[in-house]
Amino acid sequence: MGRVIAFIYGVVAYAVFLVTFLYAIGFVENIVVPKSVDGVATSGGGAALIINVALLGLFGLQHSVMARPQFKKWWTTVVPPAVERSTFVLLASLLLALMMWQWRPMPSNVWHIEQPAVRAALIALSYGGWLLVLYGTFVIDHFDLFGLRQVYLHLRGIPYTHPPFVERSIYKLIRHPLMLGFIIAFWAAPTMTLGHLLFAAVATGYILVGIQLEERDLLGILGNDYRLYRQRTPMLLPFVGKRSA
Repeated sequence: MGRVIAFIYGVVAYAVFLVTFLYAIGFVENIVVPKSVDGVATSGGGAALIINVALLGLFGLQHSVMARPQFKKWWTTVVPPAVERSTFVLLASLLLALMMWQWRPMPSNVWHIEQPAVRAALIALSYGGWLLVLYGTFVIDHFDLFGLRQVYLHLRGIPYTHPPFVERSIYKLIRHPLMLGFIIAFWAAPTMTLGHLLFAAVATGYILVGIQLEERDLLGILGNDYRLYRQRTPMLLPFVGKRSA
């Protein structure tokens, strides 16, 4: 029964993530959803800035802390290891939902491009960023990344093993295609408001810091394989920024 409950929990956590992720696309792209990043202002500029930075910071803090191996080691003495990833995904999704719910739009334009062809190209590029994020998750292991593989193996009584390091597809060109996809999606906007700019800038800053923390963890987990991979493969832009160990 415990394994069944863990599996159901993992499926629910994934469902919450999926709904939140789809809403986030509408939130950033200003389509379909009732409240988006560029809605009508509901607070003064100073209050909106403080609230939005706090919301983004809370989301980033959860990611930064809960993704670290030291935290996971302690956390799995509190929650069963099989649902550790699902719990991370669930909390991240709920904090993202909170941020979008409480977001304070700052609608003053930083830039506004009216030329139809350029607008269409930027919108297409932004959607391409979201597709790159989704594609990148499946190249590595989508269901492991979001906790479903862990609860499925637990349901079957099979010990969990970390997916092997495999260098393929887009990961042969850059080390962090998911992060590149997010950056493209956030910045390729034909109309950039102050609120959207704040969202994109803070999120990009967190991504760049998060990459450094993640790579430190991957070096500890994968050792020399990842060190060599990092030497020969750029971080975000193909053929740009190869680094030494």
